[in-house]
Amino acid sequence: MFEHIERVPGDAILGLIEAFKKDTNPQKVDLGVGVYRDAHGNTPVMRAVKEAEARLLSNETTKTYIGSHGAPAYGGVVLPMVLGASSPVLEANRASATQSPGGTGALRLAADFIATQLPDRGIWVSDPTWPNHHGIFTAAGIELHKYPYVDPDNRLDFDGMLGALKKIPKGDVVVLHACCHNPTGFDLSKSQWQQVLEVVKERQLLPLIDFAYQGFGEGLDEDAYGVRLFAEQLDEVIITSSCSKNFGIYCERTGCLIMVAKDAEQMENIRSQVAIVARENYSNPPAHGGAIVSEILHDAELSAMWREELTEMRDRINTLRRDFVEALKPYGLDEKYACVAEQRGMFSYTGLTPEQVDRLRDEFGIYMVRSGRANVAGFSQENLPYLAKAIAAVND
Repeated sequence: MFEHIERVPGDAILGLIEAFKKDTNPQKVDLGVGVYRDAHGNTPVMRAVKEAEARLLSNETTKTYIGSHGAPAYGGVVLPMVLGASSPVLEANRASATQSPGGTGALRLAADFIATQLPDRGIWVSDPTWPNHHGIFTAAGIELHKYPYVDPDNRLDFDGMLGALKKIPKGDVVVLHACCHNPTGFDLSKSQWQQVLEVVKERQLLPLIDFAYQGFGEGLDEDAYGVRLFAEQLDEVIITSSCSKNFGIYCERTGCLIMVAKDAEQMENIRSQVAIVARENYSNPPAHGGAIVSEILHDAELSAMWREELTEMRDRINTLRRDFVEALKPYGLDEKYACVAEQRGMFSYTGLTPEQVDRLRDEFGIYMVRSGRANVAGFSQENLPYLAKAIAAVND
């Protein structure tokens, strides 16, 4: 019965990890993995998380299910973090939170909800976008389309993006990255968010905003600008949020699907349908990650500690971006790669070609995705001179 099943190629990033492990070059650099790393190349457990876990372990009394929508305490802290503590959307009971297995789980909930409740709607993603967007929406049976996002000179193609959005069929879904665009790092300015909002209104589009990296761009509130603008100005918005990254709890799979509706009654209708989708997908979400987030954000001391740690991570990444460009100055390449300093988040669309990426791997032991996407958290003060020299060599 299984004889016809063919083997498919493995995940490209996982393949990079294995190749990196086998590389004997003492100066090898891993820029492919999609997690935060400190100056020593580690992905540490945040101090606030460790303290929260200690408290949870001490006070834990049950391991029972937390329900299809997850723990109310989790939704109670995520909603104000994403939409703002004084959000008129929350005051009007127009938003609902459903805890999910990571941001990926939230995206699949959204996809299945769209497929069942809004059939025959196309969905539009940026070109490029996070590769798994393609798999998630296609698996849900939604017709996928692309709108331009980066021009041939490796700059944000906002005019191209806006022009394409104006041609999207009315009622279709458009996926937007709230901040720290993955994989490019190119984010929209406040003015650009306003312009996109006007097109969304005009074309009566349904925005699905992927908010995977809150706090890694400019700050927790700053990164939420587009999300809050859309939620307050539109009747209907879908938001997929992740706490896996900004709390450093990747393996706990801690996400949230936020549905914004016209009014409280409509929200309850939507919430009942989302519960069915969750039940059919995984029944109940994992509890531990959400409990960590709730414990931290409900406690002033832990919350302050977490915010300080997140700020340190963000500042380190943004400093490394600037230092990377500075390291290229002796080779006359600082202007060519100046975009890296302008981008935000963990990822950078460097503009390196697949052939240059191959040379960096084969000749210098520097590993990144062939699209030229690099994880900036893999930079360090120690490896920047080596990286700059290698990039100069492949630019000859």
